[in-house]
Amino acid sequence: MNLSRRFLLPTLGLLFSCFIRQISAAAADDQPVEVYSRAAVRVIPISVTGYSGEANSVVKFDLEVIGFQITDSATAQYNLAGKNDGSQVEGRLTDRLSKASLLAKAYTGGTTRSQAHTLADEVVQAILRVSGIARTKIAFKGESPDGRTSEIYISDYDGQNSIQVTRDNSLAAAPAWVPQHLHLLYTSYKSGFAWLYSHNLSTGERRPFAKFGGLNTSAAISPDGKRVAMILSKTGSPDVWVSNIDGTGLTQLTKTAVDESSPCWSPDGSKICFASKIDERRGLFLISSSGGPMSRLNVGGVPSPSEPDWSPDGKSIVFTSQRGGGFDICTVAPSGGNADLLVAGEDPSWAPNSRTVVFARRVGSKRVLSLLDVPTKRVKDTAQVAGSRSQPSWAK
Repeated sequence: MNLSRRFLLPTLGLLFSCFIRQISAAAADDQPVEVYSRAAVRVIPISVTGYSGEANSVVKFDLEVIGFQITDSATAQYNLAGKNDGSQVEGRLTDRLSKASLLAKAYTGGTTRSQAHTLADEVVQAILRVSGIARTKIAFKGESPDGRTSEIYISDYDGQNSIQVTRDNSLAAAPAWVPQHLHLLYTSYKSGFAWLYSHNLSTGERRPFAKFGGLNTSAAISPDGKRVAMILSKTGSPDVWVSNIDGTGLTQLTKTAVDESSPCWSPDGSKICFASKIDERRGLFLISSSGGPMSRLNVGGVPSPSEPDWSPDGKSIVFTSQRGGGFDICTVAPSGGNADLLVAGEDPSWAPNSRTVVFARRVGSKRVLSLLDVPTKRVKDTAQVAGSRSQPSWAK
């Protein structure tokens, strides 16, 4: 389910009016595409004509993010033509070679931005035969410009329409979506300790989810929304634990003398991948979600892997590798093997389409959120604000 199709940001603004505020952001729509390494898949040339202002920039941004290259109509493989007049956005998509009409539709209701996102998603569906991501949401950690505090935010996938969820004037981190719901789990130091909180964004209800002695962090909700993996240090070193979504049935999965971090679920919920440091060598490990021995995942010698996230289609695990003074985003098959180096960055999170990754990259003294099209290895930055953005989580 596409969350934003059910819960538009104006509605969220009403629901949250007692405790959140809108954050202004510089437009990201005209950010150039950056290519960091050789692509495995060619970009698709498409022309976009007839649009103006916000509709024009939004449609082009959405298409470029997912593997299209905007070009002139004479060299394009597909032509998208239309117009926008403030009340609606129209689109006509044709295959330039076969002359076949693939889409002809007008989009009304909502804002010009939302209409343009919908058009872009339907163009993606018509050409690539996959669902678009232009109307999806992300959650992330936003730091104050002085770096002293951090809060949890949500926004459109492109960074626009940011909404502040917490106002703890403390440190908040590691947001995770409950699948199919406007509901987050995250860590906050509001109490003076690292507690996990459950936050229903539809009702505003917020309560501690895990507040054991020591560390309570890195919540990851199973794809069926019924279980939570997390890192707790209630028995000593940080280990992987699992509970039901209501907090009952707490079970310890790992019992090591070193620290575990960043658990994530396989799409069928049978396995959990996480980072650990066994025998003085950091690596990714797999364990059954019902318990049992842990096994190291072969990543082809890539140094210091951490922060794994399993793609929704089950075909790939994206992770962060630390090298020297920086970090890289890589992918590896769940069965292990040679990892594919994608781009410099950290904190990767898969989109629902199992193609796009949102991640944090360092720009000067701060971190910004960027979108990576994995097949073409093209990157575009999201809308920027004062302070750093990091630890994104894509709603699924």
